Amino acid sequence: MHMFPFDSAKKCMGTVLKLQNGNYRLVVKGASEILLGFSSSSADFATLKTQPLTDGECQNLTDTINEYATRSLRTIGIVYRDFEQWPPASAEMTEGGSISFASLLCDLIFFGVVGIQDPIRPGVPGAVRKAQKAGVTVRMVTGDNMQTAKAIATECLIYTEGGLVMEGPDFRRLSEEQLDEILPRLQVLARSSPEDKRILVQRLKTLGEIVAVTGDGTNDAPALKAANVGFSMNSGTEIAKEASSIILVDDNFTSIITALMWGRAVNDAVQKFLQFQITVNITAVILAFVTAIYSDEMKPVLTAVQLLWVNLIMDTFAALALATDPPTEKILDRPPQGRGPLITATMWKQIMGQNVYKITVILALYFAGGDILGYDLSDPDMQLELNTLIFNCFVWMQIFNIFNNRRLDNKLNVLEGIFRNWIFIGIVVMIISLQTLIIFVGGRAFQIKPGGIDGTQWAISVVAGFVCIPWAILIRFFPDEWFAVIARSVGRPVTTVYRFCCTAASKIQRVFTFRRKEEEVKHERGVEEGAAPTIVIVGDGASAAAAAAEAKNSLK
Repeated sequence: MHMFPFDSAKKCMGTVLKLQNGNYRLVVKGASEILLGFSSSSADFATLKTQPLTDGECQNLTDTINEYATRSLRTIGIVYRDFEQWPPASAEMTEGGSISFASLLCDLIFFGVVGIQDPIRPGVPGAVRKAQKAGVTVRMVTGDNMQTAKAIATECLIYTEGGLVMEGPDFRRLSEEQLDEILPRLQVLARSSPEDKRILVQRLKTLGEIVAVTGDGTNDAPALKAANVGFSMNSGTEIAKEASSIILVDDNFTSIITALMWGRAVNDAVQKFLQFQITVNITAVILAFVTAIYSDEMKPVLTAVQLLWVNLIMDTFAALALATDPPTEKILDRPPQGRGPLITATMWKQIMGQNVYKITVILALYFAGGDILGYDLSDPDMQLELNTLIFNCFVWMQIFNIFNNRRLDNKLNVLEGIFRNWIFIGIVVMIISLQTLIIFVGGRAFQIKPGGIDGTQWAISVVAGFVCIPWAILIRFFPDEWFAVIARSVGRPVTTVYRFCCTAASKIQRVFTFRRKEEEVKHERGVEEGAAPTIVIVGDGASAAAAAAEAKNSLK
């Protein structure tokens, strides 16, 4: 006859049935302890005979509900009420003209309570433990009663000794100051409404937390939408899916941990690539600038084609090599990173340290390589051979530095997990093969020595590149705090000088621009004031002469 949808405030729903005797029966199911409070009678399960609900019987039912709840059973109460007509004469009407469900929830007959077990998936406790190890606080927000929620949370390892369990009505009465005080300890929020979930999410965000919410029902939509990241189950409602950012196709909480691991891995991949790219860029720019100024012909030691090859290593190959490291369980051992700079102090330390080594080696070869290796640099062939050696050293230093950039912290093992990433190994092998091919047959195209270099020069190149790895170990031993102090002490004067130069250049540019515009204005005015107009007379004979005389008189 009629159906009342689920009321999140009353935690129940109802259906109206027409009986054979012509009466109408409202059957309600919902939160057992709430419906018990609306009941005044109880019915015998076999005969359906009703009797007043005594205090003793009410206590027995309450004990049964609590006993079910402590066994992680979700309790659902079933009550009913009979009416002689529908709609009942005592029913209140809403503004929309429909029957008020709340006005019928009184003098109900309690029929029974059902305990439903929703088994926890085997991997959930382990996933919760991993999330906690990664610095993620896991909270349970549910519509179940407090005892059931606490039992399930304990089984899932969410609730721990000293944690706080609250019910929605108590939670929503708290002020903002009280919320801020209890939120660090809050682990379970039971009998919560959609508004409670939304308030919790927004308050956590206000406190600077990054909030992820999982849900599958329509009631979860406000919280899913308010969260930084919303995870909805594939079996959930369409409203929940639309409000979420990510849909868990397998409906498994452990997939969130996988997403967390990949999120950190992607962020690490970007940082690894930036660390490598900035190192190569700074080295290449300084080398090109210094050697071009020193050269009589203003030619840098690395040619344009060679720099294109280095750029290919730096951008395409390095991105593929460093971005394909799969996440491991160890990535969960570190705490979450805040909204700090993308390039950390540890990364800058490695970048600047590698630049010092690379620039020193290349400039030493460029300026003193002839004396060290016994080359007569007045001979163009010898100069070309030295330039080929410098180019090969530069590339090999980038190859070995790719290994250094597999780590962003100060730990020493740069080869950890390398055999789980065969793409990285394949790319490094490809770069080495192509570099070898370029040296031997690149000749005219890369402006290097035809036929390549000898074994001694190859050894110098590979050793110079390999030293990047032990050099990186020494850099990692240098404390980050000391580097930050040095960077600030050096960076501030450099920044001040840079700003002064930029300001001075800007002012000089404005002065010259103003003077140029002033000269243009004077020139235009001079043309307007001093230039004689030109009049062209078209005609012949006496008529043209008369027209010219008339025009001359008019100008006077």
